[in-house]
Amino acid sequence: MKEPKVDSTLSKGLSILETLAGSSSSMGVTELSKALELTKSNTFRLLQSLSLLGYVRQNPDKTYVATLKTWQVGRGLIDNLNLRDLAAPEMKYLSQETGEAIYLAVPEDLSVVYIDKRDSLKPIRSWNPVGGSAPIHCVGTGKAILARAYDELRPQLSGRLTRHTDLTLTNLSDLDADVKETLDRGYAYDRGEFRDRILSVGAAICLPGGKPIAALGISLPNVNMPDKGIDWLGSLVAHAATGVSGKVAKT
Repeated sequence: MKEPKVDSTLSKGLSILETLAGSSSSMGVTELSKALELTKSNTFRLLQSLSLLGYVRQNPDKTYVATLKTWQVGRGLIDNLNLRDLAAPEMKYLSQETGEAIYLAVPEDLSVVYIDKRDSLKPIRSWNPVGGSAPIHCVGTGKAILARAYDELRPQLSGRLTRHTDLTLTNLSDLDADVKETLDRGYAYDRGEFRDRILSVGAAICLPGGKPIAALGISLPNVNMPDKGIDWLGSLVAHAATGVSGKVAKT
């Protein structure tokens, strides 16, 4: 049986859209044509079609950027994955093992939004509402997502690393080092960078290609730190996030 042929025009148009969506700055026709090895006339024609469909916008300087319509399509796919149901067993397990607050968060611009949680079972506890948000560079769930998409997000963070406690990372060189530590150990660690004396660990939930779409997190007051230590919490959340990622890949 013959392999189905890929439509050449569609393939080229998607390549342009993917390139613009992954770029931290706008791009001109010449730059795009060179990057994708297309003719300038073909690139211009495809950009016009993408603009008419609402996926691309032309700037006054004649360069092009991807619009939020691209993000909306991707976000719709993520919503349809029903992450809450997929992550529910892992969240229950983390809650039973730790007794602490467990969160499921998704990225939203340079923040994370909590879409599900399990409340702490302890008298002294961490608490955030479903629908609440936090800066992506300050909390365990956000830092886990950030580390997996750092090349894309780093340029956007310049000048936007807002301080919330004395421990907040507010310059990119410190954040670079923290991201490397996150990737090396397999989980992110918030040492009280968003709220004083509130710690959290997080691990990203990723699509098969490695793109982070959400994260699981454990949040606790520093007085609740277990004898087993932060690495124990980190290994739990990393294992749970890997389990959810596996289910996403099969969806």
